[in-house]
Amino acid sequence: MHLTGIYPDWWRGRTFDRPITAWCAGVTGESTRDNVQRILMGRPNAYGTGAIPKASISDYSSTRGIADLLDTIQVKHASGGVSSVALKSYEKGREKWQGETLDLVWFDEEPPNDIYIEGLTRTNATGGFVFMTFTPLLGMSDVVRRFLMAKPASAHVTTMTIDDAAHYTTAQRQTIIESYPAHERDARTKGIPSLGSGRVFPVARESIALQSFQIPDHWPQICGLDFGWDHPSAAVRLAWDRDSDTIYVIACHRARERTPAMFATDVRPWGDWLPWAWPHDGLQHDKGSGEQLMAMYRANGLKMLPIRAQYADGSSGVEAGVADLLDRMQSGRFKVFNHLNDWFEEFGLYHRQEGLIVKENDDLMAATRYAVMMIRHAVIKIGKKQQFAAFSAPQPQGWMG
Repeated sequence: MHLTGIYPDWWRGRTFDRPITAWCAGVTGESTRDNVQRILMGRPNAYGTGAIPKASISDYSSTRGIADLLDTIQVKHASGGVSSVALKSYEKGREKWQGETLDLVWFDEEPPNDIYIEGLTRTNATGGFVFMTFTPLLGMSDVVRRFLMAKPASAHVTTMTIDDAAHYTTAQRQTIIESYPAHERDARTKGIPSLGSGRVFPVARESIALQSFQIPDHWPQICGLDFGWDHPSAAVRLAWDRDSDTIYVIACHRARERTPAMFATDVRPWGDWLPWAWPHDGLQHDKGSGEQLMAMYRANGLKMLPIRAQYADGSSGVEAGVADLLDRMQSGRFKVFNHLNDWFEEFGLYHRQEGLIVKENDDLMAATRYAVMMIRHAVIKIGKKQQFAAFSAPQPQGWMG
């Protein structure tokens, strides 16, 4: 559509009223020919049967070295001019991506980060854009993290799952899912990045998520805090149904580059009566002031527990905390309000590499683990009956007491 300037009536996205210059690329020359070129032009013996209408193809030239691979395609634009699209690959390196000024770049399959940055740079002068289509088999790479975790305001992610492939029957979908290796199934059928040797919590979201509800007054509550700066500070609020020994995550908040005073201001509306669990690094000194981090949060109105997060026997290992949480999830004794999207984002990406937990993008998971460790210190609010109301952005996700 962008090459021809011919858009359907329903299109509400960006348009070009002039010819454009574009690059489209795959991993190798062969994969560019077999995928990108085939989609745009059709197969070598049937050019004009692809996405570019045959009547709009003005000219094309072949490249040397790879049979049937085109170098450049000229496309008639509705304005009367001619658009140009060059077919590229990643295998020749970043240097081959320098110099040109482009309106549009399409990466088919995930590019290396340096090539993605070069492609993006090629569109700066024109105010153009880049889009990518790929299955995230490379896991939480720098490129994937840019879109799933950093979330720049100008970026958008559309995820297609196997359930969107309506031409498959339920039985066919199940057969396809089972045909993939277990560690690739989420990436290939749900668009979830491959996660090393597996997720830390191999539990379906649906089994722990539930609709939010008003927390009974007699359920004790506690909060957990993970300190951060370059990586986000994170907080969760838990409620505990002691009769069934079920823990509920009812609120969460995550923010980068917030001082203790700023982050405490964010979460204080949850209630000044709530106790806060915190990790061992709360005993470390802030380099600027010499104060312990825990003490700084306490000075800013959070009711920090007197000891760092640990179980009753004094243990505080990550694996022990993870095992406790997993046991609760699998036995139905751990639930999360289903609107807490930040929490579920980390939950889905929390993974191991060669058996070891990857300590990245796990801030809310850590805060949850600390609070669960100290659940025995959860308290009931005394006095005025609690009233609960939903927060709206940009305040913390969850509920206010």
